[in-house]
Amino acid sequence: MNLDFTEDEISRYSRHILLPDVGGIGQAKLRDAKVLLVGAGGLGSPMVLYLAAAGIGTIGLVDDDVVELSNLQRQVAHTTASLGKPKVASAAAAARAINPAVTINAHQMRLGPDNVAALIADYDIICDGTDNFPTRFLLADACVLGRRTLVSAAVLRFEGQLSVFKPHAGPACPCYRCLFPAPPPAGLVPSCSEAGILGAVTGVMGTLQTTEVLKEILGIGDTMAGRLLIWDALATRFRNVRLPRDPNCPSCGPAGYPDLSHHAV
Repeated sequence: MNLDFTEDEISRYSRHILLPDVGGIGQAKLRDAKVLLVGAGGLGSPMVLYLAAAGIGTIGLVDDDVVELSNLQRQVAHTTASLGKPKVASAAAAARAINPAVTINAHQMRLGPDNVAALIADYDIICDGTDNFPTRFLLADACVLGRRTLVSAAVLRFEGQLSVFKPHAGPACPCYRCLFPAPPPAGLVPSCSEAGILGAVTGVMGTLQTTEVLKEILGIGDTMAGRLLIWDALATRFRNVRLPRDPNCPSCGPAGYPDLSHHAV
């Protein structure tokens, strides 16, 4: 681990370095880390900005969409000038403007069974900022197969959910399918484009997601693995629910090693 910092780095990260739980060693861990964000929208926007500001050395962005006017109500990494541009390019530019020292890899593609394993293999921690169940389940299964920690959040209307999934870390740590064994029937759970979303809710959940990423890299605090955080914005109420590992889980259970080719996204 390289503990040499330039004067600019010491100044930029001084408030981190002052924290006893971070310090110079922790900041060096952040600089060495590689984090992949799947989705550069409502959740991915605050994540990429705060991860860049925190000094994460390499950040990957995966999204095949372009910036639309309806995105700007919540996707704060994009601006009116970005309309029509690829989201990964817009978000990468915003992150580089905050911290030009970080490496941003823009993957303008749709995540699929043919590319997900190779993509996540280049990163330490994977963040799910997607808005559809097929991609969520594909990414979750790929993380089990690739032994990658998955930091996952979801939002709808005035609510958000957050957890960390890393079954490779031990029997107390469930995977995504321990919570949701299979995708819900089509049409049962509406999307944000169908049901709406308060823009600031994505900001709160994306920032919480980022905090869990930093905690996992630094090895500090209580992990969200084995717990589900549920936030009701209208009631200003947070709840923590215990998530046990499912001994018969179709992904991390005895059968294990999910077949990614069965996914259709």
